[in-house]
Amino acid sequence: MRTRTHARKRLFIPFAAITAGTLLLTACGSGTDEAVTASAKSDAIPTTDVVSAIGKNEAAAELLPSGTRTLTLAVSVSGQPPGTSILDDGKTLAGQDVDFANAVAKTLGIKLKTEQASFEAILPALDSGKYDLGVGNFGVTDERRKTIDFVTYINDGQGFATRDDSKLTKVTDLSQLCGLNVATGAGTTFEATLEDNKHLCADAGKKPYEVQTYNEQGAIWSSLQQGRSDIVMSTINGLRYAVAHQQGVKFLNEYHRLDVGFAFKKGTALTPAFQAAVNSLLKDGTYARILKKWGTTGSAITKSEISPPEL
Repeated sequence: MRTRTHARKRLFIPFAAITAGTLLLTACGSGTDEAVTASAKSDAIPTTDVVSAIGKNEAAAELLPSGTRTLTLAVSVSGQPPGTSILDDGKTLAGQDVDFANAVAKTLGIKLKTEQASFEAILPALDSGKYDLGVGNFGVTDERRKTIDFVTYINDGQGFATRDDSKLTKVTDLSQLCGLNVATGAGTTFEATLEDNKHLCADAGKKPYEVQTYNEQGAIWSSLQQGRSDIVMSTINGLRYAVAHQQGVKFLNEYHRLDVGFAFKKGTALTPAFQAAVNSLLKDGTYARILKKWGTTGSAITKSEISPPEL
């Protein structure tokens, strides 16, 4: 499954321009065609203020450990909406995760000291105490729940995209990938899912698929466009956004849904307050406004949960 040389050049140039600031891949995503429609209208990162008017919820704030005033937040920067991006000023972070973190902080009446960190470094750093919490579209998996506590705020999923010349139309079983090169993000649930299921090809007597991991989304897409990879496994929202902004590629389907949450050190006392804050945002309408801003209403939840079992 290769793309002709002249086609590769045509595909790469437009997307290279919009991924120049791309950094690290997030964990999992979902949504609806609303995300495609909204993002196709403009490459601009949404900057609508959906946070500043939020007031403190005293009942939620009372659930915080005594004396909690400031928390250190680690943010993974994906460089592509709805994930966290850096605005043109070179310092302001914008994205769905950032809006949710800031909205919860306003609800609880606390300040966040925000630091950028690589996706794969955040969860281990929580255990060491370097950060109090992390955001990066972290999917809640049973494996992660062993060492991390989560407070859910959206429901996302894993999905696939490929080139227009691919014969693939939908991936319902990973054995369909046998013999292919699959590009994905390093340290993500996608990589774990692919590695854990490699045996399916051997079990079926087929050539195994090859997992190609990258730290940058731009590298993932250029690998697909230039024929080094045959298919991409990534976030649903991220895939839809990328497909809407480049020629010659297509979104295939959602493969597996996951809850997504704020990540904390195991055993933290912060989770009840954060859960109450998210539920407060759901009730007062802020939650819906954040999802509408980022075109991800298909990722809505009806209530926040603390470390629920993997879907």
